[in-house]
Amino acid sequence: MKKVLVACGNGIATSTVVASKIREACEEAGIDVSVSQCKLLEVKSKAADYDLLVTSGMFTGGEANIPVIGAISLLTGVGEEETIEEILMHLKSNGCRPAK
Repeated sequence: MKKVLVACGNGIATSTVVASKIREACEEAGIDVSVSQCKLLEVKSKAADYDLLVTSGMFTGGEANIPVIGAISLLTGVGEEETIEEILMHLKSNGCRPAK
């Protein structure tokens, strides 16, 4: 099972929308996934336990040693399909974690 961490400013509103879209896309693609939500400020302490970080806020990725995908498009609808494809590509890849 792949584990996705979705982070937004408060870990509630926008991350809920993004998490729902990720779950739906993974279900359609046949990917077994666990999606959790958190605040952007919690990423540093939580990211190591996940395969992929998806954010709906400003995040530079400096605090996460996993692939990071910006997902503002899942809120605006502009470029949503491309973002979903990128998320699915990462989750289908072996391991999902970046090479060291």
